[in-house]
Amino acid sequence: MIRIQTVLAGALLLASVQASAAGLDQLRAFASGTRSGRTDFSQTVAARNGKPGQKASGTFVFQRPGKFRFSYLKPYQQTIVGDGKKLWTYDHELRQVTVKPMTDTLGATPAALLTGGDDLERNFTLKDAGAVDGVEWIEATPKQQEAGFEKVRIGFKGGQPVEMEVRDNFAQTTLLRFGSFQKNAKTDPAEFRFEVPAGADVVGE
Repeated sequence: MIRIQTVLAGALLLASVQASAAGLDQLRAFASGTRSGRTDFSQTVAARNGKPGQKASGTFVFQRPGKFRFSYLKPYQQTIVGDGKKLWTYDHELRQVTVKPMTDTLGATPAALLTGGDDLERNFTLKDAGAVDGVEWIEATPKQQEAGFEKVRIGFKGGQPVEMEVRDNFAQTTLLRFGSFQKNAKTDPAEFRFEVPAGADVVGE
């Protein structure tokens, strides 16, 4: 009986390790095998007390390495474009554009985990975070103290990201839920170009 229990315990431990490793396996497979992608998303921001805050939704498209476009459509319009060299953020209501060099901003941001190159561990400490309801989670902690956030958790299912949680330095958590990804989708170069709208203020350039 003791031997059976020991073997069973060992088998359960091995199964647990294999299951938890699946999250990192899926992240690496997604990073190496998905050159472009397109999906929609919903976003919820939870305050420090855990109460849900503002909700938003929009679309997301990317092309590796480092080109992406987040288009927030509801309840407000905001466009975030990474063109490979610069990161553009446009607040439609304020008619204000903020621009930063991507070399300083992309490598250690949550976006890099989905749109960057294959060198994720240069900027992040990665670890498996277990499985919940069939979703395999990984946790990424930025190696740069000035990254602006504490950690990111990404949930994978069937080889694609389905959820992303970003916890910032003020204990606020942003949760994004992705729809079905169009893997290696055809993209238009114009999607990753940003032209400053006439009359908009530009900050940072």
